[in-house]
Amino acid sequence: MNKVRNYFRESYNELVHKVTWPTWSELQSSTVVVLSATIVITLMVWCMDQASNLVLNQYYSMFVK
Repeated sequence: MNKVRNYFRESYNELVHKVTWPTWSELQSSTVVVLSATIVITLMVWCMDQASNLVLNQYYSMFVK
């Protein structure tokens, strides 16, 4: 039980005294970057999905009449 208590004590100490937390403006900037990257990657995946759908539909239509 002493090891568990020591673990939580050390974890708390590290979070409070050793971790450098971002400022509010840094956090907002990082959020904008992540959101922008997510939108760009989502659009790229959507475009690839649409292109493969078009190609496969054209391919399948050659065999189904």
